[in-house]
Amino acid sequence: MTHQILVLYGSYRSDRMGIRLADFLVRRLGERGDAVELIDAKAVGLPMLDRMYKEYPQGQAPAAMHALAQKIRAADAFVFVTGEYNWGVQPGLKNLTDHFLEEWFWRPAAIASYSAKRQSGERSNSIWHGTLSEMGMAVIPSTLTVGPIAQTLDAKGYPIGDAGMSLERAFTRFADDLAWWTEAAKEQRARRAPPY
Repeated sequence: MTHQILVLYGSYRSDRMGIRLADFLVRRLGERGDAVELIDAKAVGLPMLDRMYKEYPQGQAPAAMHALAQKIRAADAFVFVTGEYNWGVQPGLKNLTDHFLEEWFWRPAAIASYSAKRQSGERSNSIWHGTLSEMGMAVIPSTLTVGPIAQTLDAKGYPIGDAGMSLERAFTRFADDLAWWTEAAKEQRARRAPPY
């Protein structure tokens, strides 16, 4: 069964390393038969949050925001690729995410974090669990943590060395977990309308 999956990435840095992990996930999920699209916060270019999508009068939201709202609504699942900034979340990804609310509801979310060092963005990974749950998503139990990212993935997002082999092994469980929750949520939504 093909799933519509959005991979969301939020770094605005000029020398972005996390794009390697985003590219890896888009490619590997696609190889499993899913329809996967990368949503790059820097490329989308939403302004700092002033109004949420739902707060604009019908037809008056910025075009990029409206287009992204439609993609989020059509998706079966989400993967959030996040770095760690000073023990916290990336502001670019958080800003993009906060523009929407109901659009996220009743679908699973997975978290993949990274860092330049061996901590692998674990604190940001943990913070995102609560944030995504509050926004109406079911966060899957499996996560990916990648670090040091430059020793795990090459510039095109292909695994390298022992760390890359470890990521490949972890990916299978991560992707299987996401597929299970995606199918469960999709089936439940088809069977019965969400409670709110």
